[in-house]
Amino acid sequence: MTPSKILFLASLSFIGGIFLSSFFKISHILIFFISIFGFSLILVFWKKKRLFLFGFFILCFLLGVFRYQETLSKLEKSELKKMNNSRATVILEGIIETEPEQREKITILKMKTEKGKILVMTRPTLKYQYGDKIKVVGKLTEPPVFEEFNYKNYLLKEGIVSLMSFPKITLIERNQGNFFYHQIFSLKAKLRKSIDQNLPSPHDFILGAMILGDKGRMPRELKEKLNITGLRHITAISGLHVTILTTILMAIFVGLGFWRQQAIFLSLIFIFLFLIFTGFHPSTIRASIMGGIFLLAQYFGRQQASLRTLFLTATLMLFKNPLLLKFDISFQLSFLAMLGIIYWMPVFRHYFRKLPNLLQLKEILAMTLSAQIFTFPILIYNFGYISLLAPLTNVLIVPTLSWIIFFGFIFSIFGLFSTSLGKIFSLPAYFLLSYLVKIVDIFSRIPFSHLTFTNVSWVFLPLSYLILGFLAFYFNKKVTQPFFLK
Repeated sequence: MTPSKILFLASLSFIGGIFLSSFFKISHILIFFISIFGFSLILVFWKKKRLFLFGFFILCFLLGVFRYQETLSKLEKSELKKMNNSRATVILEGIIETEPEQREKITILKMKTEKGKILVMTRPTLKYQYGDKIKVVGKLTEPPVFEEFNYKNYLLKEGIVSLMSFPKITLIERNQGNFFYHQIFSLKAKLRKSIDQNLPSPHDFILGAMILGDKGRMPRELKEKLNITGLRHITAISGLHVTILTTILMAIFVGLGFWRQQAIFLSLIFIFLFLIFTGFHPSTIRASIMGGIFLLAQYFGRQQASLRTLFLTATLMLFKNPLLLKFDISFQLSFLAMLGIIYWMPVFRHYFRKLPNLLQLKEILAMTLSAQIFTFPILIYNFGYISLLAPLTNVLIVPTLSWIIFFGFIFSIFGLFSTSLGKIFSLPAYFLLSYLVKIVDIFSRIPFSHLTFTNVSWVFLPLSYLILGFLAFYFNKKVTQPFFLK
């Protein structure tokens, strides 16, 4: 067994431990006895490679179990959580650790205190910024669980267990955050203003979500239309999003005469610029890492290594924050989209080989369908629906994404220096966004465009992916030897 395969199986064991403990509470006594068994295999059979490695993989599995349960237990026992839903008024001081999220009717502040993190909901008229040290006086409550969205779990994966709504806020001191982040968020605010000045609604909301990560500013009606048409992912920075964009950029750079290695290098630079524009948001960082795997695999000419690299990357992310696997849908979709591309893209490439590849349409179609196949189960489980229009709408819209973002970057930067230049250079982005909006409007009116599911059991997930994995193996074997078995 090669070292890379051992590392892959160790990563798989660790992730398996986190997955199992996400649904079942495993007692410390059972963990102790299984760990004794694992250590015994390593110490007694260290000369027998298979038994030695089996013991090692058991310990990796238990590490995943222990890491998840201890992280969750620490949050559940936090001092802040104990004060939730009490009548007592709480006084806390802390620093706003991320850029405030502007919504339609509220502003959300994520505040780091000595006792932990809390979420503060305040009026949009109050202007606070990253790095402000503030004092809040109010009552702590447990984050709500809505019928369509578990806000409690969404915040839990960020280490937030308490919420304070419309407290009395006193500004103590400004500029207490990281200087680099201050500059990034300042630039982001100026770009947001440039976009708002040069584009009408809903064009500005869509572009802001695409290049700045401003999903929260989008109206609910627009979000619903994007959901119905299967295009919500274009406004969320995911591994698929980044991979499609860089694939199209690769085609552009190669078409301009750059060597393939140079095109990959320029695309990686674009990913880094993308991170800057979105303010180094954690979900964007994870998506960019996932998308960058695909590019690096091409650079080193070892596409078969991408599966192992993907699992190693996921392991490192989950070791830092094991709650991502269960509670972060963005992480789930990024990981599964990349997994779908790795498993299914060779199959679709084979069956689409006779199609023209104008503007990388064939590649984009194969990539989009590959990713969607592997993300359908998680969408059904979390949201209870799938869009039947998604394959068609994605073919119509995805090829325009890189051009929308490219022209969006250009005009928003020019708009920083001159309103007139911003207006002129915004025209290409405006026409492309108008096309996107029109497609969304037309297809969102089609009746019976999506399927709805209720009370989906977690058993549906492993069963679905076992079937999809078997089908991928079967079709890959018909086309060629699966690269993930080489």
